[in-house]
Amino acid sequence: MPPERSHGRKSIRPTLKPRALMEEPEVLANVWTARIITLFPQAFPGVLGESLTGRALKDGLWQLETIDLRQFGDGKHRNVDDTPAGGGAGMVLRADVMGQAVQMAMQGVRGGWPLVYLSPRGPRFDQAMARRLATADGVTMICGRFEGLDQRVIDHFGIQEVSLGDFVLTGGELAAQAVIDATVRLLPGVLGNAVSTEEESFSHGLLEHPQYTRPAEWAGRAIPDVLMSGNHGEIAKWRQAEAERITKERRPDLWAAYEKAKG
Repeated sequence: MPPERSHGRKSIRPTLKPRALMEEPEVLANVWTARIITLFPQAFPGVLGESLTGRALKDGLWQLETIDLRQFGDGKHRNVDDTPAGGGAGMVLRADVMGQAVQMAMQGVRGGWPLVYLSPRGPRFDQAMARRLATADGVTMICGRFEGLDQRVIDHFGIQEVSLGDFVLTGGELAAQAVIDATVRLLPGVLGNAVSTEEESFSHGLLEHPQYTRPAEWAGRAIPDVLMSGNHGEIAKWRQAEAERITKERRPDLWAAYEKAKG
């Protein structure tokens, strides 16, 4: 049996055989949990083990479970993929293999636990989706590889496809870490100041206003006078105006939605 890896108060055995995984569930009660089905469990926690998310993981504010898809593979070589039906380039993750992994990952899960497949075909991940995930009990994420996942698995389990944007990665691991990072920072207690999440880009439909800090002047550029005035009302007005200006210039789609929401 491989050695355990400790992630905060939770120990993860990412390469256990499926039977052992089913017989030895390790779950912290009432803690938001990210379960990751992946061919590369060693990629986690990655950057999630650093800074705020890493500290929150160590403090037990959320937990991470990795499920090694290879352990469900078929035959001597534990094959997880095969050639596309109808021909074509690349390989497709098999339905029977992924189906077993999903069944194990969702065992005992009740409502309020999304099942997500990171895919360029899905709706684009945004701050609103991060907030919805943060209010769930947890999330199971499938990290794809090769040419993707057999459609029958997606249909059978009602898996939600989610995309980071209009580009293609070699696998879903980086995308999963981005989604988890955006979600975990919204969990209670992760950020020291809850106001921070309220003032960020997208929180009110706008991009964030510019930020400044010391020194007061750098390379001939000074901090705007209003920010040094101590007049909090004027500062709030300036920040709102700047957020609106930047959003209108850089994201006309967001600006249109913002204007519509204002009525």
